[in-house]
Amino acid sequence: MVLDISKVSIPVHSGIYIMKDFKGNILYIGKAKSLKNRVRSYFVKNQNYKTQKLVEKIDDIEFVLTDNEEEAYLLESNMIKRYRPPYNIELKDQQRFTYLRITNEEFPRLMVARRTRAGEFLGGGRVYGPFTHGSSKMLSIGLLRKTFKIRICKRLPKEACLEYHLGNCEAPCQFAQARKRYPEHIAELESILKGKQRLGDFVAKLEKEMKEASSDLQYERAKEIRETLQRLQNLQTRQKMETVSNSDEEYFGVRTSEQTVHVMSFRQTRGVIKDRNKFSFDIVGDNSFSNFLSQYYSTNPIPKYIVVSEMPERKEILEEIFSRSAGFKVNIVLPTGGKRKDMVDLVLKNIDLTLSKGADPALVELQQKLGLRHIPRKIECFDISNQGTDYAVGSMSCLVDGKPFKSGYRKFKIKTVKGRDDFAMINEIVKRRYLRLREVESEMPNLILIDGGRGQLNAAQGALKSVGAKIPTISLAKENEEIYHPDYKEPIVLPKSNPGLKVLQHARDEAHRFGVAYNRALRKF
Repeated sequence: MVLDISKVSIPVHSGIYIMKDFKGNILYIGKAKSLKNRVRSYFVKNQNYKTQKLVEKIDDIEFVLTDNEEEAYLLESNMIKRYRPPYNIELKDQQRFTYLRITNEEFPRLMVARRTRAGEFLGGGRVYGPFTHGSSKMLSIGLLRKTFKIRICKRLPKEACLEYHLGNCEAPCQFAQARKRYPEHIAELESILKGKQRLGDFVAKLEKEMKEASSDLQYERAKEIRETLQRLQNLQTRQKMETVSNSDEEYFGVRTSEQTVHVMSFRQTRGVIKDRNKFSFDIVGDNSFSNFLSQYYSTNPIPKYIVVSEMPERKEILEEIFSRSAGFKVNIVLPTGGKRKDMVDLVLKNIDLTLSKGADPALVELQQKLGLRHIPRKIECFDISNQGTDYAVGSMSCLVDGKPFKSGYRKFKIKTVKGRDDFAMINEIVKRRYLRLREVESEMPNLILIDGGRGQLNAAQGALKSVGAKIPTISLAKENEEIYHPDYKEPIVLPKSNPGLKVLQHARDEAHRFGVAYNRALRKF
């Protein structure tokens, strides 16, 4: 039973709304400048399928007011990370970011912090992070333990273990002096993890101590410090390889396919592409590219320039939030030309390649140029072959995955048109073809191609409308190889070397060849 929204008191204020099912489980968390207007919009007709399914499960709605829309963005992001509602955007790649935990034992250990699905950290102690590139950071944990002499044993042994003899631990289980120094090691480690003390400063401090120990003839102590410095050098090298906080720009491409949004990003540092990420999320409620960016940069380093294929909603608010978090001015840019536009186009091509699942690149190119929802894996092309007023026939070629599918070719005797009227003939054969397919419930093509110009295209569209068939349709005029599209006033002109154009030409030439052969066969009798 759908919640009666008329009985819910909704504030006219900015804030977030929390939708719950009858068990009290959180289904969805959203934000709004006006809570009343936004929440009521869920309960009107004509919502997409997934939003309808969400609304059917709502039993209660809670509200949290904020002073402005910017605060609503931040609160929504934090609440989503904490509760991970099933209908919100969940960035699965967040698992790449590692948290570290210092336990609350008498002699604390350094561990990887594990989380529940609800976002709660398991185990006691103090948690630090997130750290980027989790797998590499986990490899560095061993170096951190050795550098700061942190024990790894689950229980304190009765005697000093192998780690002590290897110089990785001072054995607080055995020696009073080690027990006294252990809290100092933990404090220094925490200072590094908190970012209060840089590794470089810590290295300088140790180098000074090493020189003093050597001057005091404490050679064993100097040797220990030198080994620690070597380990820190390895750790610094890893961090230099990992750091992307100084990245100049990050590029985002966005494609929507069947109620799912696909996002891919390329991160550039000093002119070099350093990383690539892929995400997807369902179009439910407020889920949008703007929400995605808010979630993404809550756990990822923020660059100076965020370059996008489409401008997110509330661009100014996002820029303000990101700038405040990063500590420098952040700009969201929609390029119209130049290298940035080329890079965004490259990201979009990569998304299309992923979505195409191995389709011919020429067909993917056609999908982009013609603005098609689906890759034109199956193309049917129509042509009229006229030889005087007495001999006129129609023909249809069929290309599947860019190659001729000859058992799918069809030929038509013109039955209702007298004289040379190409427009009327195209109308007839297109109507006959798709009326038949609808009657037998056969598979429709992804694209219809008509040999001719705007007039032939209009005739074909009229035929499709009369039989209730909605199929993307274009025409190809032979003289200048111009593509006429129903949604554009001017024809599309592709370079002669364009692989997508070559597919269309192949389909047109096949239809023409097949029609001429049929016409000649009829005139022999």
